[in-house]
Amino acid sequence: MASAATPRIYRNLFGRDIFKDLSKLEKDIDKSGEEDLDMFSLELFENLAYVFAKQGDPDKKFSSPDEWLDQFSTFSIYEILPELISLWGMNINQQEESKKTSSN
Repeated sequence: MASAATPRIYRNLFGRDIFKDLSKLEKDIDKSGEEDLDMFSLELFENLAYVFAKQGDPDKKFSSPDEWLDQFSTFSIYEILPELISLWGMNINQQEESKKTSSN
């Protein structure tokens, strides 16, 4: 789940800009063919997924991405990352449409 608060939450937790990080991940995927992301990009993915999960299920009290990730068995981020980026893109499009509609 993402909301208008997502960029702020991400910035407060990790001291980074979510828009720049998503852009970097998209570029890295295009460049690497989704099969060879560097460790930095993998950490960006984990942090993004953690923030979305934390917002989507606020009753869960995970104190860190490590604690959150520890609940899962092994999975391929290359299957999940495109979905995560797509969901974020849909969220941005909905916000842009709302702004256009409310300014008329």
